Amino acid sequence: MTIELRSDTFTLPSADMRRAMADAELGDDCYGEDPTVRQLEELAAELVGQPDALFLPSGTMANLCGILAQADRGRAVIAGHRSDVYHFEAGGPAVLGGTSMRAVPNLPDGTLDPAALLGELALDRTDSQYAVPALVCVETSHNMCGGVPLSPGYLQHVRATADEHRVRLHIDGARLFNAAVALGVPASETGAVGDSLQFCLSKGLGAPVGSILAASVDTVDRARRLRKMLGGGMRQAGVLAAAGLLALKNIEERLAADHANAAEFARRLAESAVLEVRHGGPVTNIVLFRVAGIDDHQVFVERCAESGLRLFAWEPEWVRAVFHAGVTSAEAIRAADIARLTAEKLA
Repeated sequence: MTIELRSDTFTLPSADMRRAMADAELGDDCYGEDPTVRQLEELAAELVGQPDALFLPSGTMANLCGILAQADRGRAVIAGHRSDVYHFEAGGPAVLGGTSMRAVPNLPDGTLDPAALLGELALDRTDSQYAVPALVCVETSHNMCGGVPLSPGYLQHVRATADEHRVRLHIDGARLFNAAVALGVPASETGAVGDSLQFCLSKGLGAPVGSILAASVDTVDRARRLRKMLGGGMRQAGVLAAAGLLALKNIEERLAADHANAAEFARRLAESAVLEVRHGGPVTNIVLFRVAGIDDHQVFVERCAESGLRLFAWEPEWVRAVFHAGVTSAEAIRAADIARLTAEKLA
């Protein structure tokens, strides 16, 4: 049986989720009349410490609506050069919203280079040559930096910096709850810091579809109009929201198991002389590693797939493994054995 570690988006809804979806109380959400959607939005807002929330089909749409609800055309949106919103969301804020996407370097721990961030924020706003900054985006846990969470202290620092320069703060928390569990803090401690926050129900939380945008009532009202404009009104969306409600139960226990499996997988890889684990090991559910002497890891990934292990070639020199509800502790150990044996044959 294949072990799927390419992404936590490969989770499948549990039997309980499928039953809840079948039995969900429904209405037309475009009229604001789906009770299951309303219940999900109210619970999500409470969990992340924001006044209101909106259910959307995807994290990409949630980020896009959150950004465009706060950044007018011609304004600048500042994001890390290795962030998902800058790299993997098809340039939506620029293409659809007319914003200027401004990338600043991400440091290895997922934070934004402080001098570069200040350089973008301190542009002369009286000079008509420059796009005036409207929004800073940060990501936690940080995907391309290896699943590292941003500390509460760092987020408060960015919040203070944004306030000083009269810009808003959007948090891409696609894996917010992984970050919260790793740090041992409630998700609201992160969520309340931002003017807006996005988190995915369909990654480690295990729902089949959907993301949440949480923000002020006014921002959510603007985002709801944008969602409609983008084709995200989903009518009897309670069928999907019912799975999201279950995804928000027993979060700490569920994600802690994924983190433990990631740590065990990384520990076993590190015992091999030909394998290097980035950062010395994972903090959440993402493991980045590489094989000594290999410049392009695609061949390694293909050989692992032939042996029943699906991995992702994460840039030419790194491989990504992401742990989730579909992977047991025994499978995490078997995955490490396959990766080690394959690496030792190629090295």
